[in-house]
Amino acid sequence: MRHSHKQVTTVLFLLTIMTVSNAQLGFSHELGFITGPVAFQSDYGERYDFDTNSGNVGIGIGLLHYMNFAYRDDCNCYSADKYWNDHFKIRSEIDYHVTTLNHLGAEADELSLGGLQLRSMQGKARVFEAGAQVEWYPLSVRDFQEGGPKIAPYVGFGAHYVNYRPEATSTLGPLGNPITTFPTFIDQIDTSRGNAIALVADLGFRYKISPLSDILISSKWHYYTDSNFVDGLSPNNLNNRSNDSIWWFNVGYIFYL
Repeated sequence: MRHSHKQVTTVLFLLTIMTVSNAQLGFSHELGFITGPVAFQSDYGERYDFDTNSGNVGIGIGLLHYMNFAYRDDCNCYSADKYWNDHFKIRSEIDYHVTTLNHLGAEADELSLGGLQLRSMQGKARVFEAGAQVEWYPLSVRDFQEGGPKIAPYVGFGAHYVNYRPEATSTLGPLGNPITTFPTFIDQIDTSRGNAIALVADLGFRYKISPLSDILISSKWHYYTDSNFVDGLSPNNLNNRSNDSIWWFNVGYIFYL
């Protein structure tokens, strides 16, 4: 498996954050889940093409855990009124998303052997992720938890360990030869399981529906480093100027323990 040492590094990093936070700050816990459509920006289809961006959409689910520094479990009381405690949370999560990938766009629509090869090829990206992010809330977390403002916007940044297992098939037959495979894809298809690191940016908000529960709505961007084979394809052409990434719009539910 590629980059297996990354898994150990990520786990140690997360454990360090949790240990330091628990020892020095005190916190309470929140649990939740998210789900929503995943737009996979990959080497399938044409870059910046509307049909590709709207057609290669899958679905994702995730389980969330939050460290809430505004309230402490050990004393059932609010923490010291410091900026970190009142404006930051640390979120850990595990995600799984699946996207079926097709070559869409003008080139795939051409009445040529190349167009037929593109239309006949289909991929699937199965991706597991686990990691953490720091979230900054510009408004007071304590006021939101007490029922002041009903909406709490946030911005988050983090990193995930990624394990992926892509597929690639063609209705013309086995891929890898000039009859079934588009010329720039020959020797550029790799469907073996692999590992990578995802850089995560998150923009969203919470809406309070009860003293102990929130609705979460967010838009997340995951950029996969270390590997461009998360989708199983990495052609050597002008369309392949960046690694794979996803945009994930999700809705979730958060419960305060």
